Amino acid sequence: MKNLLKFSFLLLAASMLFVGCKGKTAGDAAKTGAAAGAAAATPSAATTYTVNNTTSKVFWVGSKPAGTHNGSIDVADGKLSVADGKLVSGNFTLNMNSIANIDMKAGEGKEDLEAHLKGSEDEKADHFFNVKKYPTAAFVITKVDALPAGGDATHNITGDLTIKSTTKSITFPANVNVMGDKVSAITPAFKINRTEWGVNYMSKSVFDDLKDKFIDDDISLNIQLEAGK
Repeated sequence: MKNLLKFSFLLLAASMLFVGCKGKTAGDAAKTGAAAGAAAATPSAATTYTVNNTTSKVFWVGSKPAGTHNGSIDVADGKLSVADGKLVSGNFTLNMNSIANIDMKAGEGKEDLEAHLKGSEDEKADHFFNVKKYPTAAFVITKVDALPAGGDATHNITGDLTIKSTTKSITFPANVNVMGDKVSAITPAFKINRTEWGVNYMSKSVFDDLKDKFIDDDISLNIQLEAGK
């Protein structure tokens, strides 16, 4: 377990090395499309593992011309199901009230940024994630495809991602590891376009008068899921 945690945080650290100081987020863009609307089938003989909400997180990086910010979101709960040693289905829920910035110190803008992302002030509630109205986000696996050996990931995972009131299908690479009583799914960095989920604040693709005062549409994500029996 210690080696697994060490590996996952090394992946995170490596991804951060590729985040440029002038608004460049890491990773390839996730493929997106219409929501499937149905979870992947779970065979009756499958073993279901419960996601560990103390070691599972989603790490994010957002950017603008002046630089980047990064942080984390807690995984509230989830399940991963395995059949014949392979991940076949699963889901997880994010606690959007847990959105945290990890690159600034307390008292130096950290709290203000977190409040803005959460929409703590009524007049700014819909700028980003409006956690009072939408306290959770969710992901449901709809398909898992094995990738050829020797690449940066072992599988492509496709699923329906719900943020605020919008659900879309996304596909991203992941390293899946099934080890007896434990299973993990850890992604290299990948990007989603926040405007596809209606998070439009300061988007140059939505507003045409921002000049260099925009916030990049792409958010870079690293997902770290660890589950046990």
